[in-house]
Order: sequence, then C-alpha cells, then structure tokens
Amino acid sequence: MPDTHPPQTGCVKTDMLKIILQDRRYIHPFNERARDLRIQNKPLWLHQRDILAPYIDRVLEVSDLSEIPPSNEACLVYRDNLFFDEHYIRTFIEEAKRRNQPARAAFSPTDPAFREHALPLSTSYSPAGGLYMADLWYFPNGPVPDAEPLIIELQASEVGYYHVPTYMAIEQGDLTFQVPIRALIAIDAWVHIFIAEVVFSLFAQGVRFEQRLNKEVFFKLGILSKAIYEGKQVLESSGLVQIGENCTIDPSAVIHGPTTIGDNVTIGAGAVIDNCVIGNNVNISQGCQLLLSVVGDGAFLPFRAALFMTTIMDNSMVAQNTCLQMCVIGRNTFVGAGSTFTDYNLLPLEIRARDGNNQLVDSKRPVLGGCVGHNCRLGSGIIVSPARTIESDVVIVASNTRRVITKDVNYEDSDHHHLRGAELHPRQYPRPGETDRETW
Repeated sequence: MPDTHPPQTGCVKTDMLKIILQDRRYIHPFNERARDLRIQNKPLWLHQRDILAPYIDRVLEVSDLSEIPPSNEACLVYRDNLFFDEHYIRTFIEEAKRRNQPARAAFSPTDPAFREHALPLSTSYSPAGGLYMADLWYFPNGPVPDAEPLIIELQASEVGYYHVPTYMAIEQGDLTFQVPIRALIAIDAWVHIFIAEVVFSLFAQGVRFEQRLNKEVFFKLGILSKAIYEGKQVLESSGLVQIGENCTIDPSAVIHGPTTIGDNVTIGAGAVIDNCVIGNNVNISQGCQLLLSVVGDGAFLPFRAALFMTTIMDNSMVAQNTCLQMCVIGRNTFVGAGSTFTDYNLLPLEIRARDGNNQLVDSKRPVLGGCVGHNCRLGSGIIVSPARTIESDVVIVASNTRRVITKDVNYEDSDHHHLRGAELHPRQYPRPGETDRETW
C-alpha cells in the first residue's frame, strides 16, 4: 500500500504465543469460512498473519478456549473471523502490556464506527455491562478465565460518500460513513466484507493520508516534490500511486491515489481508477471506471465496466457495460455484459440483508449493493435489487421470467440444473454438512 501512515514505532519481535480460535461457520452466500475469504486482496488468515508478524514468536490453533493448554507465557488469542489493522493491534497490545493484566477487546455502543458499521448484522460480540466484547484477548502470564475489558477507540471521522435527492428518501442530503483510524470488525456476514474493504480500509487510508498532510510538514513536502519531479498532479504521483512490475498502462488512463497496482497489470485507454487496490495479472480494458474498489488477482474487466465501492475476488470477470455499486463478488465468477447491481430502494423502505445467523434483517444501511458467491455464472442483462445474494455455484440465464433478481438465489434455484451440459458446471462450494459429493 502507499506510504500514507508512519512506520510502526516501538514494535519489535517478542516471545509471544499466538493462539487462533477457529470459527468454522460458513459465510453466506460464499459457503466458505471467513478466514478463507479475501479482504484487501488477501485471504483473511494471511492478512492476520502479516499484521501480527512483528509481535508473534509461535502459533497454536484450537477450536475453543477450553482447548488451550496451561501456560505461563504471554499470549495473544483471537478468533479467525476478525479483520483488524496494524493501528488497532498496535494500540491494543501496547495498552494491554502497560496494564500487565489479562485484557479482552471491548467496544462502547457510543463509538460511532462500531455502532454504525461493525455491530449491525453481527453475532460475534458478547454484551457485558453495557459494552460489547470482541474475541481478542491478551494474557501476560497464560490464559485465565477472566479478563478486564480494554476499550480501544476506533477514532472515527465522518466522511460523506453519497448524495440523495430530497424527494427520494427520509435520509436526505449527503450520506456519511464513520471512518475509523483504527479498525477491528468480526466478519459474520457478507456486508462486513464490504465494510472492512471500503469503510475500514480504503476510506480509512484516505483519511490517514489527509491527516498526515495536515500535520507533517516534511511528509507534505516529500509528496509535493515527487509530483513536481515527475511532472504529475499530486494524486497521480508515485507518492500516492504504487505500480508493480511488468505493467502496461495507456497514457490516457487516469489513476489517482492512494492506489496500489500489482504486477503484470494491463490498463487500457480512458480508464479511470481512483483510490483502489488492484491485484496481480489484472486486465482493465478501455473506458473502465473504478472508484474505491478492490480487484483481486487475475480479474478481467472488459471495456466500460464500472465499479463503485465494490470488491471483486480473484479470477473473476465483470463484462462490458456492467455497473456494480457497493457489491462483493466472489472468486472464479462471471457477471455478464450490461448487468446492473442496484444499491437503493426507489421507495424509502429499509434494505434487508443476511446477518450472521443467515436471517434477513434490517441492514441499517441506506444504500447497499448485492453479493455473488464463488464459481457463479450470470448471463447478460441481469438486474439485481439492493442487498440480494446469489449463492456460490449458481448459474442464472436472463429470461422473461428471471431478469430482475428481487429475492436471494440459492443453489437449488440455479438454471443450470435444467440445461443441457449441467455436468460441465460442478459444485465447488458445498454448505456445511454436505460431505457426500453425490448429495450436492
């Protein structure tokens, strides 16, 4: 990522044991555990490992706290469905060590970023004494039954992201995110992937960058000097746009940072990319528009595809003239040409989404796109209503009877069951308990 925050200070390798609690629940509609889903173009388990690498000496995985063997050494315990950034973890560990007491991460319901973005649709936080406890512990002398709540404020800033005309909804004017400078969120539902990717990562990176510009004179001068030397506008300079090796970028493409582009990437004429993460071996064709989005390794976007606050996981394709807004698309998935994922109810009704118990409830979001699982095939011209989900391994063929997706689509509803050649699209992501391939 671009260097938009200072390097870690006082962070040295310690002899601390890392204990991972396995969360074996599957996230709908992917039919996959949270730890294996990609966030910021990394599997969550790899992101966790990289963030914690400076603090950890050894690793142990267990299914439950009761399985942790007796020990007298310092240890960090967390459940593997947690997304956190280096800023939160550094502050949590430093404060826990300063107290030198068993500590458990806690949140106040008055913390705006937690209240508005992490808590809705979640099932992982445990209410206790007016606080919400997360599955993250620090034990200075080995695990013990009780730990004191340790509140680390997320330090939210209010950032506008959407303007709603006054005649369309109860919530009028500019909609806002509460963007945290430190981030922790439990991935219990697909919406939490959207929050982790967009609000807690891309938006947060932009806020941290602006804060550094305002506070650090030498950082600001360094960014300006790079832009002047390169003859570029500040947001297009190498201080904000990092480009990997072997990339082919048309001179007419517009790329604004903070943006990271991986290796072997092709970007065509007239493409516009603003505050994105682009993986390796990605092909972005002519006229594509990408804003505040994450594109996984090996993805392909033909001409005039548009992404707004959207995540596309690895090896997926979004065909020409398709528009995705506030969506999450799984790996190895195809979205046909001319498809549109809407994100707003035309009438001011609540947008309902699947929570951590796979129940449809109020998402607490005024705008929200849809989610497509892994290994899906969507035909051209599909329209998807806000917050609808399409389960992994589904094939949808646009027809007079199914062109607008107004309800969640499960595997049993897949069109390929009724098509010749159905055996050519085998199921790759079964639900929990489906262990016999013949019953899938």
